[in-house]
Amino acid sequence: MARFENIAKLLAKDRPGYTLPRDLYVGEEAYAFDTQVMLKRVWLYACTVAHIKKPGDWFLFELANNSIIIVRGRDGQVRAFYNSCRHRGAKLCEAQKGRAPRLMCPYHQWTYGLDGRLLAARGMADDFDKADFPLTPVALENIGGLIFICMSDDPPPIDRVKADIEAQIAMYDLEKCKVAVQDDLIEHANWKLVMENNRECYHCDNNHPELLACLGNSGFGKGLPEDVAPGVIDDTAEAIAAQREEWKRLGIYHDLIEFPGNWWHRIARLPLANGAVSQTLDGKVASTKLLGPFTEPDTSSLSIWTQPNSWHHFCCDHVVTFSLTPLSPDRTLLRTSWLVREDAEEGVDYDPANLAAVWRATNGQDGYLSALNHAGIVTDGYRPGPYSLEEKLVEYFKNFYADNARKALAEAE
Repeated sequence: MARFENIAKLLAKDRPGYTLPRDLYVGEEAYAFDTQVMLKRVWLYACTVAHIKKPGDWFLFELANNSIIIVRGRDGQVRAFYNSCRHRGAKLCEAQKGRAPRLMCPYHQWTYGLDGRLLAARGMADDFDKADFPLTPVALENIGGLIFICMSDDPPPIDRVKADIEAQIAMYDLEKCKVAVQDDLIEHANWKLVMENNRECYHCDNNHPELLACLGNSGFGKGLPEDVAPGVIDDTAEAIAAQREEWKRLGIYHDLIEFPGNWWHRIARLPLANGAVSQTLDGKVASTKLLGPFTEPDTSSLSIWTQPNSWHHFCCDHVVTFSLTPLSPDRTLLRTSWLVREDAEEGVDYDPANLAAVWRATNGQDGYLSALNHAGIVTDGYRPGPYSLEEKLVEYFKNFYADNARKALAEAE
């Protein structure tokens, strides 16, 4: 692929156990390659079913020049379409989200059903057939209420990811949740650095006091609590051993799933820290309306990571989801959404500021660290550095990126 010949050369320099060459992080060519080629060939997390609760609700997922409408139809099904009218290509939806009984182009009023069918196109020739001009679909998978899209005409397999994630999050019943808070944060760093920062907790002890007050750092790049060496006293290891039987009783225990084979998902249930029952500053529930099977607050959370752009935490009282998309070589959109039960009343059952406090603080801290990382990599002094033992999840992400980049180059030739 002549346009991206330098990408192939940079990938050839990638070393196992080391960070990527500089221009794969900060180069204009790498940004164009990522957004125009590589990321269009993989599954991307876009939103939850709670973002599009009712028929006619739509939500935009945007990546570089591509804008995708995710919409719930009258039949309750969630579908995705390119945000481009089949007449002369104008954008149908301009706002980030909305609700409408149908999708109408503001330019010439071509009108589409929520299933993408063209319903009305005035002034066309007698032989014009509306059936020939539906909205262009985008592949979509609803995984237990998490919505993933893929812009490839031949999406990669997703069945193992879907089965594993659904088996563990179905009980939270995201269809009966609502979005209580959504934050869109622009981080001044390359998207791969934002992802790498998320994939380790090597930095946590000195940077995330709010997070570590409720969420232990074992299991987040430092190994699971039960991996602690024999003879080492570890309160978290003892806690998880004590809780395992209770998790089994509740039917919520599963073994760790850690990016098996060539798949791109990790799932782990872990105890919260310091007796917390939710990811809040005081460790108490953020919402008094508990989710799923929980009748009492539970001192664990379920964490899910997917390559290449999301992570999620499920507590007994709320869910927090994260997605990111690159905006430029040095700017990334981090979207964080907090979900609570749909019948939870703001100001009565939950306080939005309290609900979001831990991760707002953590996101701000991570944004600073990622920007610092980017600013150092862009210098002439940067050389790829070795990963620590606690950064294996970072290397998993790097390998996912490099492997899929090579595949994308090969397929585009």
